[in-house]
Amino acid sequence: MADDPESPPATPPMMRAIAMPADANANGDIFGGWLMSQMDLGGSNLAGRIAHGRIATVAVDAMSFIRPVKIGDEVSVYAELLKVGRTSIQVNVEAWRRARDSASERRVTKAVFTFVAIDSEGRPRPIAPAQA
Repeated sequence: MADDPESPPATPPMMRAIAMPADANANGDIFGGWLMSQMDLGGSNLAGRIAHGRIATVAVDAMSFIRPVKIGDEVSVYAELLKVGRTSIQVNVEAWRRARDSASERRVTKAVFTFVAIDSEGRPRPIAPAQA
């Protein structure tokens, strides 16, 4: 992903969301759980495209909360494929914030998400090589 911590990835984000008051604590900082769920959505968007079907999140590694997100901030989630296994997909996910009154973006969170392709019964299924 971005080598310069203050330059977002050149690829388009997988999703964007606006942090709302219901997503914040009493100090106006957005809950880490809300941010993690946005990252899960963005990462699963990429993983689902690769798996061509249902996926499930099975692990989140190296989650780092770098700086806070405030109410009203635009959060952009970027995802980069790291690895495709027989049934699993590893994705590097970063969240960046842009304050309402600013054009600059700052990285706020990063993690590696692992997803597993699943069938209609919720069991792991192989990812076809042509799909990966």
